[in-house]
Amino acid sequence: MTGFAQVRKSLREGEIVLSVKSVNHRGLDMHVHLPPEMDAFESAVRKSIKSRVARGHLQLNVNWNRTDGLRSDSSLNRPLLEAYLAAFQQAQREFQLGGTPDLNVAFRVPGMFRAEVPPELGEAFEAPLVACVEEALDTLNRFRAREGGEIAAEILERSQAIRQTAGRIEEIRSGALPAFQRRLQERLAELLRGSSVEAQRLAQEAALLADRSDISEEVIRLKTHAGELEQLVRKGGEIGKKLDFLLQEMNRETNTILSKTGGLGDLGLTITELALAAKSEIDKIREQSLNLE
Repeated sequence: MTGFAQVRKSLREGEIVLSVKSVNHRGLDMHVHLPPEMDAFESAVRKSIKSRVARGHLQLNVNWNRTDGLRSDSSLNRPLLEAYLAAFQQAQREFQLGGTPDLNVAFRVPGMFRAEVPPELGEAFEAPLVACVEEALDTLNRFRAREGGEIAAEILERSQAIRQTAGRIEEIRSGALPAFQRRLQERLAELLRGSSVEAQRLAQEAALLADRSDISEEVIRLKTHAGELEQLVRKGGEIGKKLDFLLQEMNRETNTILSKTGGLGDLGLTITELALAAKSEIDKIREQSLNLE
């Protein structure tokens, strides 16, 4: 699920500005960006994320503004500047040259500015940093929970539509089997006209083919899986992977129904249309299930 949260926290050493955002993903994909002086705490930050988020592409950024006396990232190398100016003046005297030193040129001399090494952050800094992470993740999860409730309601509505469709297929099936047997017998009688095939053997073959085209078990399993899906969504928690499995099974049942409804005439076409409608609902639920943990 998508979401965003930001936390600011003032400490003695400085101010932490932490932002976290997430988008849909099949698993947990973490991207943590910390200032160099906080590298030692990355493991603790990742552990905190795993304890609160199970799924999603999550990006966490920390900006660090020091307030403990370090005002710039670099400082002037005064000894080098003094040596540069002294060398300039010496060259003027020895070679009787005019002109004045150009600071723009002097500042381009390698090493003229030295990067200041920020004071190390002690182990005690880990606790407030992790507290910021947890606060941001809690805010993010509240946002995600609201979105999850809306998604769950849509999934339940589509699952109920699948069960209704399966019930309609079940009603049609009772009238489709006799029609299939009748058409099959007529077709076989036409093909075997004048042959010595016994009527009893013909009836047996027709019954066998009709049994192979029976979709009662697939319809029952489709309704059962839809009911299990609804119970799972209502129960809540981390259901994303379980939903994936149920949807795979439901898709398999609809594919089997579609493969068995050929040769049933208008009734078969009606069952095919209903099965395709159920398959469409399953695909839409699958798209939404990617947003759930």
